[in-house]
Formats: sequence, structure tokens, C-alpha cells
Amino acid sequence: MRVTVVVALPDGQEVTAVDLEAGASLARALEAAGVAARHPGLALDRVGVWGRVRPAATALRDGDRVEVYRPAHADAKALRRERAGVRTATRSRSAPGPSRRPS
Repeated sequence: MRVTVVVALPDGQEVTAVDLEAGASLARALEAAGVAARHPGLALDRVGVWGRVRPAATALRDGDRVEVYRPAHADAKALRRERAGVRTATRSRSAPGPSRRPS
């Protein structure tokens, strides 16, 4: 069976196609691609298949895309708020507001 191993790097991605025995695990695909040897400082704790994080013991199928993810250095939601200039509310939403009774 043939799978593709993709490593996310700061300046791009590295794509390697490997041939494995049927029913091989995700860890076996990383080993066959030589990811640890080529990138010794890379943490292999966040890996997945087709965009979903999976354990290293996951059995692969022909044509799968194995991905090695880089650690997130910042919270994506906080970065979006910062770019948009959104500020948090200064008062409680459950606090009583101005009266809306007609005079």
C-alpha cells in the first residue's frame, strides 16, 4: 500500500511517498519516511491522518495522507480577536440596562 507522509515545517511542507505492508500503523509510516532522522528536533506527538489527530497505533489504508503537525505557538482565537480589534465587554450582559418604559 502507498501512503503520503507530510511534515509541516515553518517554511513549507515536506512530502514523502512511502510503500508499506497492508495494515501498517501510522508510526510505521513515520519510520519508513525517516521523519525522526531528517528532523531530530521535531516532536512527533501530534500526528494525524487527513487533518484529524490520531494515535500512532492507527492502522492506515492505501492512499492515506499521514500528517505531522507543528505545535501551536499562540491561541488562534486570541489572534483573530487582536487582528479585528475586538475588546471584551466592560459590563455584564445580565446587568440591568436603561429603562425602556414609555414616559
